Amino acid sequence: MTVNHAPPVTLASLSRQTGLAVLDHLERSVRIPVVDGIQAQGDLIVIPMSEISDLSFWQHGTWTDVPSEGVELLRGAAGGNPHTLVADPGTCRWTTNVSEPGGLVIGVFEASAPVYLLHPEHGASGCTPGRYAVRRQREHTPGGWGSRLVAD
Repeated sequence: MTVNHAPPVTLASLSRQTGLAVLDHLERSVRIPVVDGIQAQGDLIVIPMSEISDLSFWQHGTWTDVPSEGVELLRGAAGGNPHTLVADPGTCRWTTNVSEPGGLVIGVFEASAPVYLLHPEHGASGCTPGRYAVRRQREHTPGGWGSRLVAD
């Protein structure tokens, strides 16, 4: 039997780790859930690579280790709040050297331990170890005449 003595990851601990303040309406002491499926957070969506067939990596693309203070994946419209990928040192790497026909992909991360998405308004969610694509979300416009990027 393995006993995990690590303290639970909470919104408060992620906020301290990254230096990013979260809004007062969020409960800081709640343990952050870690899931292995598709997750949406405002204008961003995280999709396991096993669910994607049309994404390609650049031939000479580079990967960057995610530092403990995190990596900003996307900032909301008009300079809004950032979506930040947070991981323990040495457990996650990130690349923006990817493309897809729809042009919504922001990048891909690969994690060997749980990682977290932090947003000052939305709180946080966790991803199990694995490889995930990070994309912008698109929504249908009123009247069904097209689509636009979700503005957060």
